[in-house]
Amino acid sequence: MQIALLGGTGDIGEGLALRFAYDTDHDVVIGSREATRAETKAREYETELDSRGVEVEVTGQDNAEAAREADVVVLAVPAYHLADTVDAIADELGEHTVLVTPAVGMKRDEDGFHYNRPGAGSVTALAAEAAPEDVPVVGAFHNLPAGRLANLDADLGIDTAIVGDDADAVDTVTRLTEEIEGLRPVDAGPLANAAEIEAITPLLINVAKNNEKMHDLGVRFQ
Repeated sequence: MQIALLGGTGDIGEGLALRFAYDTDHDVVIGSREATRAETKAREYETELDSRGVEVEVTGQDNAEAAREADVVVLAVPAYHLADTVDAIADELGEHTVLVTPAVGMKRDEDGFHYNRPGAGSVTALAAEAAPEDVPVVGAFHNLPAGRLANLDADLGIDTAIVGDDADAVDTVTRLTEEIEGLRPVDAGPLANAAEIEAITPLLINVAKNNEKMHDLGVRFQ
């Protein structure tokens, strides 16, 4: 399976790229608006993996090229770039492509971070509205601590809630998630439940900010 991480040069994209390349046998492609930036990051990820005895090819391309042959496309971009990114790659998506969004809308004031719920109801719903009608959208990886994810020495031991309306697409993302050591997928129901999952992220950031030694805070449902 080929996994394209659009915005794979950013924090959450880096963590997912390294974990997928380290823990699975799937092809990992880094996407960016600039192909040269994606290629540079891909080389950096290869160097990190090679230092750990993992010889794997990580490819870097512009977003459209990265999405063209991908089975799963992860939209690891900020919420405010999400719709534009989907529009830019829409012609490259096939009916068997699964779009995954970990994006969360947040705003910040003097008290901390707060969930910024878009008019669509959630950022995941916003992605679904922007996607071609025949392309399923799944929400996942919203609440992952990027630093911990990218640190291959760190044990994860955390969960990610998955939402979606297409059972096959949810199953695909669930199975992929299970392949990352220490990351457990939990079914949070249909896409209509995405807002509740997305709203956990600012809570985690606020807790991490206000408590020592909790900067890589994740969630575990028990």
